[in-house]
Amino acid sequence: MNLIAQSMTGKIGASRLARLQTAKIGLAGAGGLGSNCAMHLVRSGFCHLVLCDFDHVEASNLNRQFFFPAQTGLPKVEALAQNLLQINPDLELTLVQEKLTADNARRIFSGCDAVVECLDEAAAKAMLAQQFFPQPTLYVAASGIGGIGTAQGMRVKKLRDTVYIVGDGTSEVSVDCPPCSPAVGAAAAMQADLVLSYFLTGAHE
Repeated sequence: MNLIAQSMTGKIGASRLARLQTAKIGLAGAGGLGSNCAMHLVRSGFCHLVLCDFDHVEASNLNRQFFFPAQTGLPKVEALAQNLLQINPDLELTLVQEKLTADNARRIFSGCDAVVECLDEAAAKAMLAQQFFPQPTLYVAASGIGGIGTAQGMRVKKLRDTVYIVGDGTSEVSVDCPPCSPAVGAAAAMQADLVLSYFLTGAHE
């Protein structure tokens, strides 16, 4: 048992940790939401992640994403995998460097017990929702994560037992409403907390 597993066993117990360790979580996007959500999930005890993002780490990402200056230029999924493995070296990670489409989304996240939507573009968000809203898989989306002073306005909207949306619902990222670490990080943490709660309470059974 590695150090993070020992830590989590002491906090939630071996049987509950085992429940998390068998769950497979898909993250659609490895940017501000996805990289931070993945970090929280790993620190919470999840071990099986599917990371999907077609992009590379840029200097402009470093203000809010779980990357480091030396990783600029690397594919985001590869850089994120490096960082997550520093937390838990026993992770089982599937890295998919592809742009999500209506044709590949279900294939990429096949076998996942939950899918977390961490995308930027409204059209991509809508596409993924259409793919997974009808499914029994837990689906956690995000809407409204931009700006400064907006973190306290983050909330969870439950659409049904397996579909949730996190965010303030209004603060679309723009020049006047930039993506900054506090609000983005708060939304990512709330997404991870929903996933954690879902599997620890047995709601998935």
